[in-house]
Amino acid sequence: MPRTAPDIAVPDLRGRRAIVTGASDGMGLGIAERLAAAGASVLMPVRNAGKGEAAVDRIRSSIPDADVSLASLDLASLDSVAGFAQTALSDGTPIHVLINNAGVMTPPDRRVSNDGLELQLATNHLGHVALVARLMPLLQAGRARITSQISIAANQHSIQWEDLNWERGYDPDRAYSQSKIMLGQFGLELDRRSRDAGWGISSNLSHPGVAPTNLLAARPELGRARETPRRKLIRTLSARGVLFGTVESAQLPALLAATSPNAHGGSFYGPRGFLHLGGAPAEQPLYSRLTREQEARQTWETSERLAGVTFPA
Repeated sequence: MPRTAPDIAVPDLRGRRAIVTGASDGMGLGIAERLAAAGASVLMPVRNAGKGEAAVDRIRSSIPDADVSLASLDLASLDSVAGFAQTALSDGTPIHVLINNAGVMTPPDRRVSNDGLELQLATNHLGHVALVARLMPLLQAGRARITSQISIAANQHSIQWEDLNWERGYDPDRAYSQSKIMLGQFGLELDRRSRDAGWGISSNLSHPGVAPTNLLAARPELGRARETPRRKLIRTLSARGVLFGTVESAQLPALLAATSPNAHGGSFYGPRGFLHLGGAPAEQPLYSRLTREQEARQTWETSERLAGVTFPA
């Protein structure tokens, strides 16, 4: 018997501006489409213009009156983040929802960003830190809710403080976990600092569980010529309704965290199924690595330095 697909109600978002990184395909595209269907004005910053245009066409084919637009952004380039933010600041539209969703996962060989930073650290974490810092005036104007998409990998391994850039003994899985732990710690520290300093924004976390998204698909530009055996297994079991979620269900925790009137800052949302791998979204206890407030402060200060940004005092 086919399983019943979980879903949530997204509230009316008319008059609200939302930005979703990584919205040119997969889970991010689905999130952007749901926000547009709820009436939000959705800005989709993308690295690949062709994929972005195809994504906008898909949204408008199902939602003819969708208010969606594209902008150029490569999170692996701090200059690109600064350029995107400057354009947004010049436009002056307040931001009400920011979903830090984009990411890369486990390139088999160590790769670096335009700034010489290990690619997963740069894209998954530092690019989003720089984005939030540079957009702060617009986020404050919209009293924004910021949702950072982490991973169950943030419940594994640790931050390699002695070699954050993985210049010695690169391990793709550990580097991925590190990037997601740091993004999670940053998101929680952002909420604490906002409350303490009265910035007027809130910040929470989500994770999608495990689903056959594009993160482990063939990515020749990352040195992966074909999908990983791990993704084949996930895809097979997901299609049979066993254990894992679907691309559609994987979108729901971020949507819940970013839009629900019952979601709040400093909290963590993910699938509530077995081992939190799939199922309907719900609030969850923080992973142990995300509860280390002293380390989170170290992550914050290090991230400001590496991303070349500073937040309000």
